[in-house]
Amino acid sequence: MREIAEAIGRRLSVPTKSISLEEATNHFGALGQLIAADIPASNVLTQERLGWNPEHLGLIKAIDRA
Repeated sequence: MREIAEAIGRRLSVPTKSISLEEATNHFGALGQLIAADIPASNVLTQERLGWNPEHLGLIKAIDRA
């Protein structure tokens, strides 16, 4: 999540900073807790099961190039 926020900050020329779970919850409400949750994800199963191969840039590179 930090990498996404930093990429958006770079693109918009605004500073970013880390905040505590309490600060995130106060600022973003319940969404803050969801954002802070450690939920690892991978597209490996999707690639294996559906024969999908990503052809486009990843999210961070896409934000940086936008």
